[in-house]
Amino acid sequence: MDARFNLFENEFGARFAKRFAGAGLLIHQSSLPKSTQELVSLRASQINGCGWCIDMHTKEAAAAGETAVRLGLVAAWREATVFTEAEQAALALAEEGTRLADAHPGVSDETWDRVRKHYDDDQIAALVSLVALINAANRLAVIVHQRGGGYEPGMFAAAVN
Repeated sequence: MDARFNLFENEFGARFAKRFAGAGLLIHQSSLPKSTQELVSLRASQINGCGWCIDMHTKEAAAAGETAVRLGLVAAWREATVFTEAEQAALALAEEGTRLADAHPGVSDETWDRVRKHYDDDQIAALVSLVALINAANRLAVIVHQRGGGYEPGMFAAAVN
C-alpha cells in the first residue's frame, strides 16, 4: 500500500507540518525526560497502529541510547520490570489518554494520582500535550497511509526545518 497523499509536498500541508513540529519542539525542550517522551509516543502509536510513528519513535529512542529490551517491552510494560514507577505512570496516562473511546471516564483518578506523584506541573503539561500531539500525528499518518520502515533518526526534524 502506497501513501495516499504526501502532506510535506502540499503547500498547506507543509505549512501545517511546520506549526505541528513547532508544538513538538516545545514539548521536546521541556523538562519531561526525553526517554519518557519517546516511550509515551511509541506506546500511543502502537495502540493506534501507526507504522510511521512506531518506526520513527523506536529509531529516535534507540539513537538516543534507549535499549532494545525496553523498546521491545513497551507494548507489555505492565508485565515488565524494566520501567521506573514514573515511566509506568506516564505509559498508563498515554494508554488511557489514547483509548478515550474505550474508557468512558477517560484518564482514571488512580492514573492521574500516579502521574502527580512523579512529575511536576510543567512536566505534566508537557506529558498531557505530548499524548494529544502524538495521537494527532498518528491520525494524520494513518489517514494518508504513511508507512513505516524507511525512517532515519533526525529525518522528521530535517523535513520541517
